[in-house]
Amino acid sequence: MIKIAVLKEAAAGECRVAATPETVKKFIGLGASLFVEKGAGAGASISDADYEAAGATLGTGAATVKDADIVLGVQGPDPKSLKGVKAGAWIVAGLDPFGQRARVDDYARAGVEALAMEFMPRITRAQSMDILSSQSNLAGYKAVIDAAGAFGRAFPMMMTAAGTVSAARAFIMGVGVAGLQAIATARRLGAQVSATDVRSATKEQIESLGAKAIFVENVAGIEGEGAGGYATEMSDEYKAAQAELVSSHIAKQDIVITTALIPGRAAPRLITDAQIKSMKPGSVIFDLAVAQGGNVEGSKADEVVVKHGVKILGYSNTPAHLAADTSALFARNLFNFLSAFWDKDAGRPVLPDDDEITAAIRLTKSGKVVNERLLGRGQFAPHDGYSAQYRLCWLRSFALRLARPQCALKKRPRRFSCFGS
Repeated sequence: MIKIAVLKEAAAGECRVAATPETVKKFIGLGASLFVEKGAGAGASISDADYEAAGATLGTGAATVKDADIVLGVQGPDPKSLKGVKAGAWIVAGLDPFGQRARVDDYARAGVEALAMEFMPRITRAQSMDILSSQSNLAGYKAVIDAAGAFGRAFPMMMTAAGTVSAARAFIMGVGVAGLQAIATARRLGAQVSATDVRSATKEQIESLGAKAIFVENVAGIEGEGAGGYATEMSDEYKAAQAELVSSHIAKQDIVITTALIPGRAAPRLITDAQIKSMKPGSVIFDLAVAQGGNVEGSKADEVVVKHGVKILGYSNTPAHLAADTSALFARNLFNFLSAFWDKDAGRPVLPDDDEITAAIRLTKSGKVVNERLLGRGQFAPHDGYSAQYRLCWLRSFALRLARPQCALKKRPRRFSCFGS
């Protein structure tokens, strides 16, 4: 019987867990045995008793990984903590391959097979396995909620006997999974919402959610999706035009949420000190990219920075601030991945070498680093089919739930995109 181990996350501030009682039951149903380190689910409000009731065996970290065939994690475990796993054991987690390159080399030397879930290609059959999208969804929500908490005024317009309170103005920069959720959340709270992106395909998505699209019209951006649905570096001419447009718009905003990421690169700078200075005192900026260098000049991870009377927030690990829900989604992503490759005869998942998912996520095998992207021989350009289907689902869902009739989704060509995380 294959042994699957779930360790308690060791990274500072990481409250999520890679398996829940729900997925423990499902893995056991496939014929696996589940071992969970004591206290692994505490940060996500899951007790040891809950795991035991689901059929897992609780133990110390060393006992949990001993003879394990697969180790599940949210973040990559310390290679030293893997002592005792079987030769060739799988490490299935978000491994931050570019940021933790030395650790990937350590995994290779340890003889384990490291599978980076954030490298999952955005194709239709991998939709339910995509940890970046599932975590970004809730991160976009959390950014708006915490920005609202830091904002010293109400979001919706209110008409009272004492007078009228004006609606807050929220500006979302970067319209991917996190950006879409930020738009929807800000609108639910009653704000007047606008949004921007460098990809032309996102304009109709913004408008379909009832927000105002703010776009550079006189300089070409990225037509359609961009490679794999992600944004890429823009021309200097476009950057100048965008900065001018944003500067005039941002000065009127109360809340700004930035979400821009480029895979394998530092986050692009979207908001300068001069632009912050133009904003009204008491305004709030939430930088979702602060852990990757930040979209906002002067933002600091896990700190509230006040510049020119404007509060700038950002977490190094936003999903961990909603650990119960993000853990549930993350755990399902891992189960969906492993169960999709489960071989009943072998009693375990089997990854074909010629499968595009295998090629994308496998970092190490047989003592070597084998991933093309890490070795500099490949680039990120996955098929866009999943991206389009995913966005169509989002837009239909939000358009139906939002109250104002003008937000109803119109029938238009399927041109959708995913923006970073």
